Amino acid sequence: MPLCVDIRKTLTSAERHFTLNVSFTTTAQRVVLFGPSGAGKSLTLQAIAGLLRPDDGAITLNGDTLFDSAGGIDQTPQTRKLAYLFQDYALFPHLNVRQNIAFGLHGGWMNPRRRVSHADVDYWLDALDLRSVAGNHPVQLSGGQKQRVALARALVAKPRLLLLDEPFSALDGPLRNRMRRELSDLQTRLDIPMLLITHDPDDVASFGDQVVQIYDGCVREQLPFPGYARSTF
Repeated sequence: MPLCVDIRKTLTSAERHFTLNVSFTTTAQRVVLFGPSGAGKSLTLQAIAGLLRPDDGAITLNGDTLFDSAGGIDQTPQTRKLAYLFQDYALFPHLNVRQNIAFGLHGGWMNPRRRVSHADVDYWLDALDLRSVAGNHPVQLSGGQKQRVALARALVAKPRLLLLDEPFSALDGPLRNRMRRELSDLQTRLDIPMLLITHDPDDVASFGDQVVQIYDGCVREQLPFPGYARSTF
């Protein structure tokens, strides 16, 4: 997964002036952006996804230019074909599990039918053990089930890269550990590149083939995980 990020963005509000100046390159299948809250990790992820437009710089994935301020290139989130798993999962409360997953296949904003039938939706219902709750709404799901639904919706569109924003922070300790194992097994099975942001060292230990440390809007260090000791964190 050749991913090159070299971007700058300044955000100003009444309370804060923050400058993001992030540059890193990776070919790893699992990359972790690690750092404290407010360091700029989510802003970086949003820029890669096309949800935030940098002031300057460039982003390329597998040789495809997603953004280039000098060249006037800024692909839409849809054309980038990336999957973004939000921290709160962002499931549609009025849609059942099957509809939420099917929404990932839609190009517009029309809700999928309640009993929508699609081979890819059925595949992910089975792959993530969601068949028994396919007719349930998000309010009826456990935290782990909600995360699996969000993952299924992200993966059903066959993305080139999976972006995860603090995917385990909303889960309690035992469930967090189980979901780490499930996500790790799923990523290995699918062989899909993933970029995960976190402030939790346990996430780094599980997914950090390459770790990019971000502090105060800048990259402090980037190293392959085998070069790290747990005491580093």
